[in-house]
Amino acid sequence: MEIRNPIIGADMPDPDLLRIGDTYYMVSTTMFYVPGAPVLKSKDLCHWEIVSYIFDMLEDNEIYRLENGRNAYGKGQWATSLTRYQDRFYACFVSHDCGKTYIFSSDDIEKSGWDRVEINEVFHDMSFLFWEDVPYLVYGNGDIRIVELKRDLSGVQEGGLHRLLLQTASEGMMLRCEGCRAIVRNGYIYLLFIDWPKGGRRREVCYRSQSLEGPWEFRVLLDDDCGLPGCGVAQGTLIDSESGESYGMLFQDRGASGRIPYLMPVQWEEGWPMFGVKEEGTQEDGEGQPVWKVPRTFELPFAAVPAAPVAVSDSFSHEENRLGLTWQWNHNPIPSCWSFTERPGWLRLQTGHVASGLMDARNTLTQRTAEPGCICEIEMDASGMKEGDYAGLCAFQGRFGQIGVSMKNGRKYLSAVQKDDQGKLWETETELHADTVSLRVLFDYRDGKDQASFFYKEKEAEWVQLGNILQMAFTLDVFVGYRIGIFCYARKEAGGYADFRDFKIHMMADGGSCEE
Repeated sequence: MEIRNPIIGADMPDPDLLRIGDTYYMVSTTMFYVPGAPVLKSKDLCHWEIVSYIFDMLEDNEIYRLENGRNAYGKGQWATSLTRYQDRFYACFVSHDCGKTYIFSSDDIEKSGWDRVEINEVFHDMSFLFWEDVPYLVYGNGDIRIVELKRDLSGVQEGGLHRLLLQTASEGMMLRCEGCRAIVRNGYIYLLFIDWPKGGRRREVCYRSQSLEGPWEFRVLLDDDCGLPGCGVAQGTLIDSESGESYGMLFQDRGASGRIPYLMPVQWEEGWPMFGVKEEGTQEDGEGQPVWKVPRTFELPFAAVPAAPVAVSDSFSHEENRLGLTWQWNHNPIPSCWSFTERPGWLRLQTGHVASGLMDARNTLTQRTAEPGCICEIEMDASGMKEGDYAGLCAFQGRFGQIGVSMKNGRKYLSAVQKDDQGKLWETETELHADTVSLRVLFDYRDGKDQASFFYKEKEAEWVQLGNILQMAFTLDVFVGYRIGIFCYARKEAGGYADFRDFKIHMMADGGSCEE
């Protein structure tokens, strides 16, 4: 099977992998979206589908209810570490806004809603480490620390080891080591990190030792941008196949589409896991280390096993109020304000509070968009909307764009809103002549274009573009790739609603994929 990178053209950062027999599992970061901490499954390391979420709701407080100007944008669940220990699955991550580290566990990795324990400390970018039959977390940024866990992983071991483990390079660094993934192999502890030298790019590095006391050896495992200047492919882990080959899963910051995963072979040289391939004719670099590159294509000795895409169409014809696994809410939803059953065949979104705009509106339903681009469409019925309501589709990120129906002075208008790089909102509107309308958002990531365009269609007419083209940008205030969102919020009084059906997503061709 031929692999073409990137392996998944959608936002899927901070991977950690686990193999159970011939099946691979991967966790990723979705921060403030709920349900959160998705678990993906693959039989061939190439085709991945979401099978569960580690938690349904992280916290029920003002932050996650988008109340009083508070939110978890750019925060929430970060960089989950995944492991299997004593026949149980464990996932650990921090939430900086909550000031906690969470350890979740389950006897079934494909079941959503795991059991949880909370630690009232933040162990930033931690990784499970099992060394000499003792469980630890290794964590930190630059100054890397270790903390001992209870034998049942239910919290920190009182009186156990908790100290500085090593100090990584600081001189000439824009970002010191973080994003730890700890691996034990052949008597060595390997600590995988990213760092970012000044004047360079993110790279994958490793410290190794045969003891927690050191000494620690250092090596750069990969320093390559795969043709996207300045955007190093780094941060992630490696996994062994049943037959013993090693493979790495790292990600790359690719602009508005988000942080995108790459799969590559890993070769062990002198006891070091080198990511990627060494190109023919390459020479030793100035530091005396081999030059390794991310392969755009390579052969994987597996048969292809197709899986459900991470972004899919949905008719919304469901007999119970249960979301498909590709969907996530922006922060905690109001459960009573959405339904598939109130009007069969439609998703009903009811306004449950008054919002100032998209970013503090609850019950915005989202899923990923994907490279090289996609077209998202939906049919909307606005007959239940109240004065001041606004409902439709959005390109969701800090610099967002919207198209939908707005109720003003008792009349319905088609309204397109875009937020520019200065934070200013630009609105274009035209009167709507019926209660139903079709909406479309086109996401174009080709050649770094990173643009979204907005369209509407009444009855059998042609698609009409409305408003400006949105110049999308990955902004750190939100810290996720662009998503399509379905929204309905009140700007005057709660109680109105909008109905949606036949959500369709059409992918552009020529993205990264797997071919038999």
